[in-house]
Formats: sequence, structure tokens, C-alpha cells
Amino acid sequence: MNFGLTSEQQMLVEATRAFVEAELVPYENEVEKTDHVRPELIKQIHAQAIKSGFYAVNMPEELGGGGLDHFAFTLFERELGRTSFALQYAVHRPSNILRACNDEQKERYLLPTIRGERVECLAITEPNAGSDVRSMQTRAVPEGDDFVINGTKHFISYADVADYIILFASSGIEDTKRGPKRLITSFLVDKDTPGLEVRMGSRSVSHRGFHHCELVFNNCRVHKRQVLGEVHHGFDVANTWLGATRLTVAAQCVGRAQRAMEMATQWAATRKQFGQTIGKFQGVSFKLADMATEIEAANLLVLQTAWKTAEGTAQDQDYAMAKLYATEMLARVTDQAVQIFGGMGLMEETGIERFWRDARVERIWDGTSEIQRHIISRAVLRPHEA
Repeated sequence: MNFGLTSEQQMLVEATRAFVEAELVPYENEVEKTDHVRPELIKQIHAQAIKSGFYAVNMPEELGGGGLDHFAFTLFERELGRTSFALQYAVHRPSNILRACNDEQKERYLLPTIRGERVECLAITEPNAGSDVRSMQTRAVPEGDDFVINGTKHFISYADVADYIILFASSGIEDTKRGPKRLITSFLVDKDTPGLEVRMGSRSVSHRGFHHCELVFNNCRVHKRQVLGEVHHGFDVANTWLGATRLTVAAQCVGRAQRAMEMATQWAATRKQFGQTIGKFQGVSFKLADMATEIEAANLLVLQTAWKTAEGTAQDQDYAMAKLYATEMLARVTDQAVQIFGGMGLMEETGIERFWRDARVERIWDGTSEIQRHIISRAVLRPHEA
């Protein structure tokens, strides 16, 4: 196991960081102030991402994507994490769930998404079914050649700008030793399908400009051709995606922490109090030392998980550990960064308060810290049959 980057991987890191600095960072303040990414700005970034070869980098080359392996893609996501989440929408990385498309669905959904002609969003979470996905109440009932879908999804990222939805819905019940269990089916649903309403969700303190929505299905008819994967086997599709998504969250948290650390270090090296820069006081310098150590530990954990993924040996607890540690590390690092900035750390002018505010959601979405600890502890106890 050697995490020394090859020349190609180092070039990827440098090129991605340069792209982020040139094409995304200049618009951060605008997005923060307006809570909106202008459509023309999306098109601009979109075009530059395609020109630079950064669009759909996680998709296979034979399908028109960038063909990055798991390790390289993790490096790419770490660099994207240094900037506004809302701006990243235009540098699209299609959900790996779409790899389950059949030939007809590839032509209608996957390939246009890779080319940048269509954008998807993912709909799993419900008002009464967050971490407990199996308790989802959105139902898909077969009727002739269609499924009739009723229910509500919320916290659906990018639904306001997506063209179609990867929907997970309850399609039946099976009896198990532990009692009845819902069967889940995944669907590809065009946003203009009759019976589907998209509503803007509540405003969040994290990631301004990035909006989540509520999807309301009222006798929405979806043809059986739009089932993604097999009926009742939606989780088989989702499980291949969840681990990789948690690793992406962890990688982005490392990138965001690295930038917050750079900002705090610059402030500590130039801000003077009592006749010297504040970085010379142990109260500040020791904070920087702890921040640097935690960031490096999280980075190594993320890279190890990416390496295991590339080797095909990663397990659920690997992704859980990476997400748990990286997201909680980001919370500590951004909090300490605000402390180093002092009162100015809470002012919008410095920009550090945004990193602190944005960090809060990372411990909740894509599986809460409590869920990650459950996955890890279950793996620890399993050999003892406990």
C-alpha cells in the first residue's frame, strides 16, 4: 500500500485545483449573498468543465466519461471540496446507480447525462423515513404496463435543476424472521411526468445556493420500462452507490478542511496582537498543530478506503469510518479556525464562517454519524456473534 501519487495523479490534483481556483472560487461570494447560482453561470462552468475534461469523470471511457478509477476520482473530489457545493453542480458526476441502466435506458438517460445534456437527482429520503430507509411510505403499485406512484420525498438535492429523478419506492412486502419487510424498487422518472410536483424545500444554513426540494407523487404513472434494475431489488442498485457516496463526502470534507486550515494559517501568520503575530502564541500555534494532524489522519483514511475500493476489498465499515472521521474532523477544524480568527471569524467578510456553517450538514446527510457508528460497531462485534 503506497499512497505516493504517480505523476498522472499529481497532474490531476494540480489541474483540478487550478480549475477550482479559476472557474469556481471567484463566484463563491456571489452565491453566498444571493443563495442562487445564475443559469448563465451554470452554463459557463458546465462548458469549461467539458472543455477541461472534468465532466462525468467517474463514468467509463467507453461510455464517453473520464474513466477515472476510484483512487483518482477520490483525489478529484477532494479538490472540488475546497469550494462552494452549489457551484459543483455544473461539474457533474453522474450517480453510479445509473450504471444499472439497460440498453434502452442508457440511450434515454445515461448517455445524455454523460454528455451533459441531462441531469439527474436522487430521491430516497422521506419526512418519516430518514436513516430508516426501509420505512419509506412512497408506494409504487403495478397497474397494467405502469406503476402508479403515491407519496412524498424531501431533502432531494438538485431536484430544482434536474431533468429526471432516480426514485426509490416501496413496491411490496415480504415476510422475514424479523417480521414484514418492505421491498424497494428503483425507477427513472422524468420530471415533467404528470402527477409529479416539485416544491422548494426549507432554507438551510449550510451550502447556500444549493437547494433541496420536496417531491410529491399523486397517482404518478411510470411505465415498467422505467424500472432501474429489477422489481423489488432497488437496494441491490443502491448498495453499490452508498459506499462510494460516503467516500465522496469524506474526500470533500478533507479538501474543505485543508482550505480552512490554509485560511487560518494565513491569518495567524499576519494578524498581530501584543507586538507579534498571533501564530507565535501557543494558544494559536497548538491549534494549528492539532488541525494539521487531524486533517492528515483523515486524508490517509480516505485514501486507504479509496485504495481498498480500487482493489475490490472495501467493506461497509471502511466507508463508515472514512465518513465518520472526516466529517467530524471538519467540524473540529472549522470551529478552531473560527476561534483563531476571533470575532472576525463570525463575519461574512473573512469567509471562514461559511466553512464552519457548511460543515454542520456533513455529519447528517448520506448517513448520520450515529448510523456510521452503528455500521462500525456491528462489524466489530460480528466475529463474536454479538
